[in-house]
Amino acid sequence: MSSIRWASAAVEDLSDIAMYIAEDSPSAATTFVERVDGAVQQLTKQPRSGRIVPELEHQSINRYREVILAPWRLFYRYDRGVVFVLAIIDGRRDIQDTLLRRLTRSGSRGE
Repeated sequence: MSSIRWASAAVEDLSDIAMYIAEDSPSAATTFVERVDGAVQQLTKQPRSGRIVPELEHQSINRYREVILAPWRLFYRYDRGVVFVLAIIDGRRDIQDTLLRRLTRSGSRGE
């Protein structure tokens, strides 16, 4: 079983999204956090189960994967038995530039 490490940006993403959802529905925010936790726990068992991020794959960057939790996209990297959760971003946005900036910066620090 793989271990999990969260980048500080991903922790902040999760917190911000949960607080945003909680403004309308605290129970929906709790459900969202539980969905994220379930997805991350699944990655400990099957770390390569997420798809390669299409926006990055087009640029020959294949080390990042994602899990869709519609409308959110959870981005991670798997390396040597560790799943690095890097970001959770609203999938309805055009996020290619955000991904390149955030993931390559996070990946270079080993988070």
